[in-house]
Amino acid sequence: MPLIELSLGWLILADVVAWAIFHLGISYCVFKIPSQWFIFQSRLFRSFHFERNGELWQQIFRIKGWKQRLPDGTMFFKSAYNKQSLHGFDSSSLARFVIESRRAEMTHWLSIIPAPLFLLWNPAEAFWANVAYAVLFNIPFILAQRYNRPRIERLIIQKQNKSRAMLFR
Repeated sequence: MPLIELSLGWLILADVVAWAIFHLGISYCVFKIPSQWFIFQSRLFRSFHFERNGELWQQIFRIKGWKQRLPDGTMFFKSAYNKQSLHGFDSSSLARFVIESRRAEMTHWLSIIPAPLFLLWNPAEAFWANVAYAVLFNIPFILAQRYNRPRIERLIIQKQNKSRAMLFR
């Protein structure tokens, strides 16, 4: 039984507005976290062994076929980093992509957390629909980051190894 009783129309409006506020608020807060934090907290974003450097997600969900259709946060924050494509293949551009991938993953994990609040004004069925929305909306973005990032990190390591080899020639 919700604490606040709303008619269906007001319930839908409240849910849409609440999700918009949560998504944009969380995105803005994570956008404001300095990039250095994502460098120092890299352990939070490591691939698990079972993910096989992201290949598991391609194998199960065929991510390559749909990841480019996901909207990017730059549609709301113009100065944000657009992750639709690489901005260059130099080490600096690749490292920036990794940082912004970590930022995106964190944003989408945090965007699931407010779902329990919807119990305050939603009946059980609508509450579970909101939980499903939170998970189903955010998981594709998380998986895309967990697929892309290990590939870019491997590319950075290859470039570092190549430049080390060039030094000893």
